[in-house]
Order: sequence, then structure tokens, then C-alpha cells
Amino acid sequence: MSRLPGIIPISDLRRDAASIIKRIVASDEPVVITQRGRASAVLVSAEAYGRMQHENEILRILAQGDADIAAGVGRDADEVMAEARALLAAE
Repeated sequence: MSRLPGIIPISDLRRDAASIIKRIVASDEPVVITQRGRASAVLVSAEAYGRMQHENEILRILAQGDADIAAGVGRDADEVMAEARALLAAE
């Protein structure tokens, strides 16, 4: 279970952005930025953002695969594995 993200008012971010960014990078945890008591943005490290983008791309590819299977598009897994084994054996 993931921890709840930190919550920081935008006024604190304005006042101490460098320290808050250092904390985010060190902890690798997101911070919710609030305006007028409501969440308005989430600040994450560049590394965490890159991981999220990569994970989203994998999910997109998996969803496309599911859609292809449902549409009857694609190749049989046994056929793909046989081709992979043949390629590996040729090396």
C-alpha cells in the first residue's frame, strides 16, 4: 500500500521551492500542491515522472494487445514462441 503524498500550500512552495524539491528528489515521493485549501497540482521528481511515463507506455501497449486479441488480430503464442526459439538457436 502506498503512502499518502505530502501536502504543501503553494505559498510554502513559493517561499522554499529549492528545499521542497530536494525533499521530493531524496524521498522519491510526490507532493500535492494546494491552492485555497484544494489540491491543484502534484510535484514529482524527474526520475519518478520518467518511470510513470514508461509504465504508462507499457500499459498502453498491453491495452492495445488486449484490443487486438478481442478483434482477432495477431499471432498465436505458440507460433511466436517457436519463432523466438528458432532465432535463439541460430545465434
